[in-house]
Amino acid sequence: MLTRSFGRDSHQVSLLGFGAQRIVDEHDCTEEQAIAIIRRAVELGVNYFDTAPSYSDGQSESRVGLGLRGLRDKVWIATKTGGRTRDLALRDLEGSLKRLGIDYVDEWRVHNVMQPHDLEAVFAKGGALEALIEAREQGMVRKLSISGHTDPRLLAEAIRRFPFDSALVALSALDHFIYSFAHEFVPLAVERGVAVIGMKVMALGQLAPWTEQALRYTWSLPVSTAVLGVSKMNELEADVAAANRFVPMTDIERVSFFQQIMPLVRADVLRWKAGEWMSGEWYRQPKLAWEE
Repeated sequence: MLTRSFGRDSHQVSLLGFGAQRIVDEHDCTEEQAIAIIRRAVELGVNYFDTAPSYSDGQSESRVGLGLRGLRDKVWIATKTGGRTRDLALRDLEGSLKRLGIDYVDEWRVHNVMQPHDLEAVFAKGGALEALIEAREQGMVRKLSISGHTDPRLLAEAIRRFPFDSALVALSALDHFIYSFAHEFVPLAVERGVAVIGMKVMALGQLAPWTEQALRYTWSLPVSTAVLGVSKMNELEADVAAANRFVPMTDIERVSFFQQIMPLVRADVLRWKAGEWMSGEWYRQPKLAWEE
């Protein structure tokens, strides 16, 4: 498995990251299957695991903990907090560590910063950033992170204000065309040594007919890793095989791919870039006070 450095840190993470949102009952994945998939992923060279307490009310974290039991020194575990205040965030972390069965996480991130008020709350006195810094000082987390699906300007402002170690952002080929993190965030992140983690690579399955191209597009960007959700062993095996044969996408290949997928650049497809998840209407970028 190809590995890449984690931003400013020389630590190597696998090109393919394990997205643990779907190893849960609601995606028809049993606990036994989840454990087997996770352990097989480690065998195949995957060392980056991403989860969150909001994924099926903690079931994802619990299964990641069970699957990685005895393998802690071989893997990188990232989880999140949806809390915008210090106290709510620390409460999330306490629950996450308990469900994961570990005493620290490698990476802890503020989840889904979508609106300016989210960002301001995180940075406010008593905000979630205080929890991140405090948890790092106490050894409960190692790296500090932030994530966003919708508005790259907010994540760019976040890394200008604070030296986050990483950012998890939407980087599917469809994201390339509207509110593009590839254009508006990734160059600044690379300049500042912030590890970029790609998500939404398959656009909620909409890019399945172009799986190889979709993966190659994202992996050809300067990302440390890209997380793909799996709920079945054959999905994992296919993703690992794609990672192992990865070669960067050429400009000509990228243009050809874009020509095929452009009709899918719609708000009902890119739901994470809609004003509301199922609205079918594009998110309207608000004016930002710091840009006036």
